[in-house]
Amino acid sequence: MRGISKAFGGVRALREVSFLVRPGEVHALVGENGAGKSTLMKILQGVFQPDAGEISLGGTSVRFPNPLAARAAGIGMVFQEFSLVPTLSVAENICLCEEPVGSIGLIDRRGERLRAAKILANMDVDIDPTAPLWALSTAVWQLTEIAKALSRNARILILDEPTASLAKHETEALFALIERLKSRGISIIYISHRMDEIYRIADRITILRDGAWVLTSDLGQLSPDAIIEAIAGREVTNALTWHPRSRAGAKALLEVEGLSAGPRVNGVSLVLHEGEILGLAGLMGSGRTELVTALFGMLSIEAGTIRISGQEIRITSPVDAIGLGMVLIPEDRRVLGLVLEHSVNENLALPLLGRVANKGVLVARKLRKLTRDLIERFGIKVRDAGAPVDRLSGGNQQKVVIAKWLGTEPRILMMDEPTAGVDVGTKAEILSMVRAVAEEGKGVIFISSELPELLAVSDRILILSKGEVVGDLARADIPSEDVLQLAIQGKLPEQLGTRA
Repeated sequence: MRGISKAFGGVRALREVSFLVRPGEVHALVGENGAGKSTLMKILQGVFQPDAGEISLGGTSVRFPNPLAARAAGIGMVFQEFSLVPTLSVAENICLCEEPVGSIGLIDRRGERLRAAKILANMDVDIDPTAPLWALSTAVWQLTEIAKALSRNARILILDEPTASLAKHETEALFALIERLKSRGISIIYISHRMDEIYRIADRITILRDGAWVLTSDLGQLSPDAIIEAIAGREVTNALTWHPRSRAGAKALLEVEGLSAGPRVNGVSLVLHEGEILGLAGLMGSGRTELVTALFGMLSIEAGTIRISGQEIRITSPVDAIGLGMVLIPEDRRVLGLVLEHSVNENLALPLLGRVANKGVLVARKLRKLTRDLIERFGIKVRDAGAPVDRLSGGNQQKVVIAKWLGTEPRILMMDEPTAGVDVGTKAEILSMVRAVAEEGKGVIFISSELPELLAVSDRILILSKGEVVGDLARADIPSEDVLQLAIQGKLPEQLGTRA
C-alpha cells in the first residue's frame, strides 16, 4: 500500500500512509486507538475506497471496489468482534455465503462438512465440524473465524486483537497455528496492543500515529519502551509498576457471605475494604464475570448475604445496585456498556438523567454541560459529541463507559477487563483512574486476564476456580507473575497459603 489517504467529512483519517507486507511474515500493525489502523485495513478489505494512493498485490496494481473483490484476491480478515452465527454449526459458519451446491440446487451438507473438515485438518486443529457453535468455547470461535477466512484461500490474513477473549493456553495454541500458516507462505497482519504478544509472534512492526506512518522496523531493533514512545508520541509512564499502599485500619465496605448465583458462583465469600483494590483472578469459566454481574443484579442470587458498611442489603436488579452506589464496567462494552446508535452525549447521560431533566423532560443545556464536563474530566477524544458513539475508537468508547458510571459518584466500582482492546496510553490512563478512585476511599473490584496489570493495581487478589474462592492473597506476598499464574492453575505455593 503506497501513499494511502482517506478523509471522512473533512476529517483526515489517513495521510499518505505506506505499508509493505512480505510473503510469509507476521507483521504487527500498532498505534493508539484512532491512529488509523482499522481504516487502513478496511481499505485493504475493500470496505472503504482510498482518496489517494495505490495497492499492489504480488507486484500487480489492484483495486478492491468491495469486500468480495478483496476476498477473491486472497485478503482475509478476522475482526475483534466475531462475525459468526451461533445457531449454525462450525461447518455452516466456515462455508457461510459460499456453500457447496448439489445437482438440484440445494446446499450439499455432506460436501460442506467435508470442506470444513479438510480446512480444519490443514490448520492442524481438532474441532468437530458438525458441532453447534453456541456450545463451544471462545477459542473455537476464534479458530472458526480463521478457518472461514482460509476457506477463501487467503494469502494475507488480518488478525485484529485475536487474543482479546482467549485464555493463556488458548493463546499459545493460536500462536502455534500462526507459525504453521507462516511456514506455508501466508502473510499475517497482526493488530494488537499487547507488547508481549507482538515480541512473541511478529517479525516486523509498523507504527501509525494520528493517521500518519511513523516507522517500520524489525522487532529486534526496537525496545518495548521505544515502541510505546513511538505509538504515543511522548514518554509514557510505566503504568504496570506496583506501589504498595497502607490499608491499616480500613473499614469493611462490602461483605459477601456464601453467595451463590447461577452455575458459576458457588458459596463465594469476600470482604472489600474502603480504599481497597481487590483483584479477581482465575481461568476462563472460573466465575469472575458471573460474580460481579450477580453483585450488580444481572444474575438472580440464590443464596448468601450482602452487606454494605455493615448493613445487610438486597439486590434484585441493576437499579438496586446503582441506588446503593455500586456500578459495573462490563466486559463487553459494545453489547453491555453502550447504545451504539446513540450519541456520545446520550450515552454519557444515561445513568444521570435525573440531573439533566425537569419534570421528566430533558433540558438540553444541562445535558450538554454535564457531558462536556465528563468529556474533559476523563480525557475523551471526540470531535462531535452529538455523533453516534460507534464512531469513536475502542479506547474512547471505553472511556465513555467509565465516565458515565464514575459520574454517578459510586462507592463501589466493579471493572471487568476494563483495558481489553485499548492502546498503551489509554491503558495507563484507565489504571490511573482506578488508583484515583481507591485513593478517594472507595472500593474497587478489578478483573483482568493480563496478570501484570492485575499485579500493578491490586492490594489483594482473590483466586477463583469453578465458582469458588480458592485463594485470598496479599499483593505484597506475590513476588512475580509466575507465582500468580501457578496459583491460578491450582498450584498455589504452600508458603502463600490462603488468607482470610
